[in-house]
Amino acid sequence: MGRLIQRVKATRIDVAAGRRVLREEALAVEEPLEIRLGHESFTVTMRTPGDDFDLVAGFLVSEGIVFEAEQLISLRFCAGEDENGRQTFNVVEAQLRPDVVMPPESAQRHVLTSSACGICGTASIDAVHKSSHFGMGSPVDGPLVPAAVLAGLPDALRDQQKLFEKTGGVHAAGLFAADGELLILREDVGRHNAVDKVIGAAFRDKQLPLANTILQVSGRASFELVQKAAMAGVPILAAVSAPSSLAVELAESTGVTLVGFSRGNTMNVYTHAERVA
Repeated sequence: MGRLIQRVKATRIDVAAGRRVLREEALAVEEPLEIRLGHESFTVTMRTPGDDFDLVAGFLVSEGIVFEAEQLISLRFCAGEDENGRQTFNVVEAQLRPDVVMPPESAQRHVLTSSACGICGTASIDAVHKSSHFGMGSPVDGPLVPAAVLAGLPDALRDQQKLFEKTGGVHAAGLFAADGELLILREDVGRHNAVDKVIGAAFRDKQLPLANTILQVSGRASFELVQKAAMAGVPILAAVSAPSSLAVELAESTGVTLVGFSRGNTMNVYTHAERVA
């Protein structure tokens, strides 16, 4: 398995004290991962190594390619070596059930997806509006989550961010039960990757759709994260920072309860506030 942390030398400058010190710093590793469907390359994404099978599975759910665990027959690392002859673990091949319908050419990825972008490489703007196999239903049907539970999720997420604790340079996504119990947590340099890893872990454990759960993320709530939540059947997405205007529009139309600026005892509920008690 690839490294999660790389140690580098950095000059630490303290302006107030007029001091500079050369010291070692721990950085989160960022490496490319090529995703192949069968023997065909589908996309390359930049990610933090670790939980790569979860990442690929979650990515396929987010793309609308699979929605049942039985549709994904197998995942395996393909051979690949660095200049020192060591296995890189940077290529994953997914074997899909023969009846799985591939997305149209306009929706497929053909370029590098950076750790900052979850929809880079999608050839058509229309293709980013994907249809979920799991409808949200009416917001009043549940889950009904106390605001106090939502307010406690950012701290609960932060307390379990082991890689962030060492590097200060990764995002996190956590799947919580309606009572605030942490079910799955994943970290990555890309916030969309962290979400895909969470969704992929649940998918591989045959837990989709993720009804009666809350997806808490460490950064802002973008369009792509709302879309990923909807594709996995997650009814509530909460973020510590702001949503974008398009994220709010998509959450409204897909039935996702979108919470932003969840900090301390306050939060903004932008859509379907009926789910927040």
